[in-house]
Amino acid sequence: MNILIQPPKTKLEPEQRFMCWQIGWEGYEKIVEALAERPIRTTYYGGDLELMSPLPIHETIKVWFGHFLLALSLELHFAYRSMSQTTFRRRDRDRGLEPDDCFYLSGMDKVVDWDSLNLDRDPPPDLAVEVDITSSSLDRMGVYAGLEVPEVWRFDGEKWHIHVLTTAGSYRESVSSKALPYLSLSEINTLFLETLPMADNSERFRIFTSWARERMLPLKRDWEQDSPSSDANP
Repeated sequence: MNILIQPPKTKLEPEQRFMCWQIGWEGYEKIVEALAERPIRTTYYGGDLELMSPLPIHETIKVWFGHFLLALSLELHFAYRSMSQTTFRRRDRDRGLEPDDCFYLSGMDKVVDWDSLNLDRDPPPDLAVEVDITSSSLDRMGVYAGLEVPEVWRFDGEKWHIHVLTTAGSYRESVSSKALPYLSLSEINTLFLETLPMADNSERFRIFTSWARERMLPLKRDWEQDSPSSDANP
């Protein structure tokens, strides 16, 4: 059964979204430090800061994607590391945020110290997940571009979109993933709509692993045979 995930029909209550205008970098860093482990997502762009408490659907979709990628890695035999909602920031770009989720794949070996991840020294995650059901007051895709995240998977309330960073420093929408080029976006959207309503995570994960083994593994093998640069990809 297919369903359509619609954006909330009511606006967020005021206490769920706050804007701090022209607070500067030092103010941003102090607020991020004060929030510590609290479930508050921040977006900083050019002196302005947005604080938002994610809706439950954000967490549901985030968990879905995490299980999906884990099933792929097990069946397709590639390594990855999730950094979840780690705060990524660059003072030289005057930007920072926490993604809904993010993952290192081919860039894993370039990270110097996972316990003190720093974009002044380490690469950004290879892939970020953005659940864009309610609009941010700030341009989060512009922040991702400033942080040089190569690829963003954005869910707009109806389906997934893949955005790939160009050499010009902006994103273009793509039908295929740069990090996982053998994936079929149309099949992923179908799988998402069919499995998101499942209450049992273990049953959903079994479906993911079967799908990865039966559908994606042959596509990955075909892609590896046809692509001379396949060794550089998971």
